[in-house]
Amino acid sequence: MNMRIETFLQHSPMFAAGRAARRFDQMATRALAADELNFLEGLVLAALFFDEPRPVKPSRLAETFATTRGNISHCISALEARGLLQRAIDSDDARSYLLMLRPAGKRCALRVIRAFDHLQSAFEKEVGKTELASALKLLTRIELLNIE
Repeated sequence: MNMRIETFLQHSPMFAAGRAARRFDQMATRALAADELNFLEGLVLAALFFDEPRPVKPSRLAETFATTRGNISHCISALEARGLLQRAIDSDDARSYLLMLRPAGKRCALRVIRAFDHLQSAFEKEVGKTELASALKLLTRIELLNIE
């Protein structure tokens, strides 16, 4: 038996984007399973790795990943508890702190980057580079819409 909403959902960009995001989250979870990381934790490690040797502020991560400071704080606590990163008080502003990778975090970040590269290559192989670039432009346009 078909639900009446199925016809609507077949034409809904919001539903398609949400479904694709959930599917991507599943793929990322599998790709990062060996290190028991979620997608955001993987992104944080990769960001810290690429920004080395400069330490990074948590607020900058929240802004870059378009998420809340609370999500970043939770993620940082989990990564710190696993010995992958460390916090240091910002010498320019004692109210904030900076993040740096520990040696185990650097090794883990390299595995994460390889996993992300593998996913990207698989997407390019299955969908095509041009199509992915077009899809990214379209998603960015949709994200920037200001519909009330």
